Amino acid sequence: MENVSENKRQIIEALIFGSDEPLTPRQIIDILWHSDNSGPRLRVKEDDVLGFIRDLNAEYVQAGRSYRIIQVAGGYQYATMPEFAEWLGRMVKEKARRKLTQATIETLSVIAYKQPVTKPEIESIRGVNADYAIHKLLERGLITIVGRAASAGRPLLYGTTQDFLKHFGINDLSELPKPREIEEIMADQGMDMERELLKRMGKTDEEIAEQLGTIAVSENGQLHELPPKDDNQNNETTDSDLSGQTE
Repeated sequence: MENVSENKRQIIEALIFGSDEPLTPRQIIDILWHSDNSGPRLRVKEDDVLGFIRDLNAEYVQAGRSYRIIQVAGGYQYATMPEFAEWLGRMVKEKARRKLTQATIETLSVIAYKQPVTKPEIESIRGVNADYAIHKLLERGLITIVGRAASAGRPLLYGTTQDFLKHFGINDLSELPKPREIEEIMADQGMDMERELLKRMGKTDEEIAEQLGTIAVSENGQLHELPPKDDNQNNETTDSDLSGQTE
């Protein structure tokens, strides 16, 4: 019986630890007892749950742990002791500082694929000033100055660093997805979204197969049909393009 009791306490400890929101005693009881398959079931009472939580907190006090199980909004969750608030606050600020914004991600992408690249080239591709994004990326150590361009004014050239590889979990730049692969991924995602939209509109599988690629979503979220393709016009355009290329 002692082993069973110890097992229950460990399970309750794991449940509270793993939950991203406070767990009530009733929720814990239900989790221990209900099973969708033939898995094990454990019967506990609310008093048992509360007793296990008290025992766990007593262990944490005795061991000098920096955390406790506290009651919040009728449930229980882990929390660090107040005396560590200063250190945790520093950690939160550091994480916020290290978080990449959309602008820095876009700038970093340009540098990763076009390196070595100058600031004017980055701004030409993105269409906006890149001073702040470049400053933040340099501060993070994700990019570095690799030289100067031979063009007028000798602008600085930027490239990625070893920390860039570590941040994204790759060994070298050859492991970056190719632009063509990114386009294919985006196209596949677009098709999946369109297929789901048609399904929600009540279309049958046959209708979806027939209409796939004929609708689009506008910026305000409204669906609209794309104009039908003119095969003759497409052929004329292609012939013209080929003719221009030949010349």
